[in-house]
Amino acid sequence: MKQETVLIIGANGQIGTALLPELQHRFGADQVIGADLRKPAAEGHRFLQLDATRADDLADIVQTHGITQIYHLAAVLSAKGETDPIATWNLNMQTLLNVLEVARTFSLDKVFVPSSIAAFGDQAPKYETPQTASLDPATVYGISKVAAENWQLYYHKRYGLDIRSLRYPGVISYQSMPGGGTTDYAVAIFHEAVKGNNFECFLDKDTLLPMIYMDDAIRATLELMEAPADRIRVRTSYNLAGMSFTPAQLTTEIQQYFPAFTTEYKPDFRQQIADSWPKSIDDSIARRDWGWQPAFDLPRMTREMIHQLTALYQQTA
Repeated sequence: MKQETVLIIGANGQIGTALLPELQHRFGADQVIGADLRKPAAEGHRFLQLDATRADDLADIVQTHGITQIYHLAAVLSAKGETDPIATWNLNMQTLLNVLEVARTFSLDKVFVPSSIAAFGDQAPKYETPQTASLDPATVYGISKVAAENWQLYYHKRYGLDIRSLRYPGVISYQSMPGGGTTDYAVAIFHEAVKGNNFECFLDKDTLLPMIYMDDAIRATLELMEAPADRIRVRTSYNLAGMSFTPAQLTTEIQQYFPAFTTEYKPDFRQQIADSWPKSIDDSIARRDWGWQPAFDLPRMTREMIHQLTALYQQTA
């Protein structure tokens, strides 16, 4: 059996922080390398500093370390991206093209590049948004994801690159702090509740959005990457769903554990972004092709987030 050596670009981010130990478990700690602009807060894994906009530096790492798979997770997210659209586009697209080119040049086995529900816009059905809905995103982040999906399909068709992708909904996790996304309220709210604070939400209380708990997101990623190539029929990006809820519904669920907890709603520019996105996702194609099935609903996710964050804050007290 061929030995795989995996590079995670953007390893310090929300997905990368949770994905890295799972890949270490599968391939061995020495066969997984995390890469990011900045050193990780905690040591304990192979790490290389990398500016992924520098194609030569990326190629050197791939060649020197015998990389066979890349998980490309580096990107400027939706809300943060709107503060500097041109810089967001340049970073998101240059890093993607560098990854695709190095994968083609060195004939890598597989590449994973995440997409997002930000790829959808006003023309897509809001409920049970289908796999093949129109893509007319309202943010530069979403525009870059649509472009990425098309580049991925191009590299697969022209060069035979085995590139796989998921359209993540909002990802909820305890492993890292929010990183500039429009769905980040659903992470920050738990931190405030566990610390004994109330919460100020930048979205309206009835804003329904698709979300997924990190455990499900990581499992979906690995199941997709481990599926036989002939089962992968979508080479742009698969719809992925976990659960949909509003800030008010999440607040009510948290109040089961912290009855005095309250949320104040002060919508800002992120409300317009959220309003352009789907309210629920049809991921039946992923279920059909490679057997995707979420495990976490809102009550289970809430219970797990509170349990994990309570333990985390007790350790740092």
